[in-house]
Parts: sequence; C-alpha cells; structure tokens
Amino acid sequence: MREKVFTAVLAAVATASTLTACGSSETPAAAAVDASGNQVVTVAANTADATSLQLTVPKVDAIRAKLPKSLLDRGTLVIGVGALPNGFPPLAYIGTDQHTLTGAEPDLGRLVAAVFGLKPDVQNASWQNLFVRLQSGQFDAGFTNITDTEERKAQGFDFASYREDNLGFEVNKANPWNFDGTYQSLAGKVVAVDTGTNQEKILQEWRTKLQAEGKTLEIKNFADKNSTYLSLSSSRIDAYFSPNPSIAYHVTQTAPTPNPTRSAGKYSGAGSTLQGLIAATTKKDNGLVEPLADAINYLIDNGQYGKLLAAYNLSNEAVKKSEINPPGLPKTNS
Repeated sequence: MREKVFTAVLAAVATASTLTACGSSETPAAAAVDASGNQVVTVAANTADATSLQLTVPKVDAIRAKLPKSLLDRGTLVIGVGALPNGFPPLAYIGTDQHTLTGAEPDLGRLVAAVFGLKPDVQNASWQNLFVRLQSGQFDAGFTNITDTEERKAQGFDFASYREDNLGFEVNKANPWNFDGTYQSLAGKVVAVDTGTNQEKILQEWRTKLQAEGKTLEIKNFADKNSTYLSLSSSRIDAYFSPNPSIAYHVTQTAPTPNPTRSAGKYSGAGSTLQGLIAATTKKDNGLVEPLADAINYLIDNGQYGKLLAAYNLSNEAVKKSEINPPGLPKTNS
C-alpha cells in the first residue's frame, strides 16, 4: 500500500540514479528465449541488493487464449509502475545500469507477460497518474504495490492478488526479541515509527491498550531514516515498525556491515481482522483480471514466483494463491 509510503532507502548504490522524468518507458526488446522457445526473464538485473537470476517461463496457451484480442494483436503487455520520482526499493527503482526499472514489481509483471507469450512494455509514472492511465487503458495492468481496497473496486478497478501487504519490525540481528503477533509482546519496549503513517496509528492504539493494563510502550519519532537507523544500531530503540518491504531491503543493505539487522515479525497492514493484499490492478471488466490471476498462479505452482520473492528478500509476503477481487481494505479504513 503506497499510502503507508515507502520512503526510499537511498543509502545503497542500487538507487544511485533517480526517476526524474514525467514518465518513462522501456522500449520492448525481443524476449530472450531458450532452445524450446520459452522466454528467459532475468530477475533482479542491474541491482546491487539482490542476486541476479534467470527464470525460464513458457508461454501457456490455455491462459493466453483468455486474453483480449487487442493484446494478442499488439503483442505486448503494457505494465504500469507508479515509481516516479524516486522509486521505492526493493519494489521498483532504477538499477545500477542507470536505465532499467527493476524491482520485485516490474519483474513480476515481466514474468506474467512471459506466461501470456507477450513482450513486456514497462512504463513508469507518478503514483497519481498511474490510476488515470489504468482507467484510460494506456496501462494494461499495474504492478506497483497497489493494495486491494473496496474503495478502488468501487472506482472501477479489478484485482488479482499476488503478495501480502505487511508491516514489520526491524531489530538488531543480535536482539533475540520477536513480535508474536500480539500487542502484549511490545510491553516495555521502545519502538520507532514514522510520523503520520498507518503503522504509527496502530502503535498508538497498542500503547493505549498496554497502559490500561499497567504496562508501557515508548514510541519514538525521528526526523529522518538515518537518525532512526542510528538509534537502532546503538540500541537506543528496541525496534523499528515500518512497511515490511522497506525492512526487507534495509536488512540486505546491513548484512555485510558491523551492525546487521533482521526482521522480527510481521503484521497485516489492514489490521488484525483482515490480511491486506497487494494485487495486479486492471480496469474493471476489461477481460484481463482472470488471465492475470491464472498467470500468477502458474508462476506460484511452478516455482518462479517463489524464486522472485526470495531474490528480493520478500518470501515472508508470499501468498499461496492469487485471488480475483478478494475482500479488500474496507472503505472506512482505506
């Protein structure tokens, strides 16, 4: 959910360049194919935070047959990503080649295009313009950390889920504490959180509950990420409560340093009563949502999906199955 804002962790070279244009598009190149004619998609290419690997994906005729004729005639799948201006690693950002939009989101879109037997045309936009271009049909599908919400369904979008929408706790690697899924496990802790975020609201509610039980939870807000991470590495705070993908990325950056961190547990961004979901997003009733879900499920069943998430340290957000328009974040909370 981009509303929880992934403040880009720019300390690493993976985001050495920024996405500064009003919009950008990668010219679809001829897909690499193996001897059997299967597309070979390079995942985590041109990045410094993930290990590049090649995934072989065949065209699946039964799924391709469900695509609208206009896509088959065009031969490309236009994938919308809302990563302007600065990206949000590890999900979508410019790689070390200073050109290619990489990350878990556009890479999944490329894998889906391979299942369809189409060339991926990855186009970047601002978050606000992304939905306009989806609604107008300029983008076939959005792969850009879009949360499934009931409000967006009412606005005319269909969803095929592909990842959990999670918050998480980051701690020093030597710290044995883990979040057990309940607010009681935070008793006596000092936890940092970014001001004005969904996770701050959740943390404040938990503090109120703990206070009613005669227990404490100290919440810290810092001016910037560097101050937060410095406080974490010096153990002035016990944990940092943040979007799980941000933690996944930062953990990979700290791994080779004297102060490595780790994930200490996750919590649904939708709260305790609903597992939030990230979904491929398309214009309602345009005929794409079913083949999108089918393609994602093919990738899940055949292992490419799991390898993609592992490359970006996001395995703890994996779903077992892509669902079409599952229950989304309620309008009262979206």
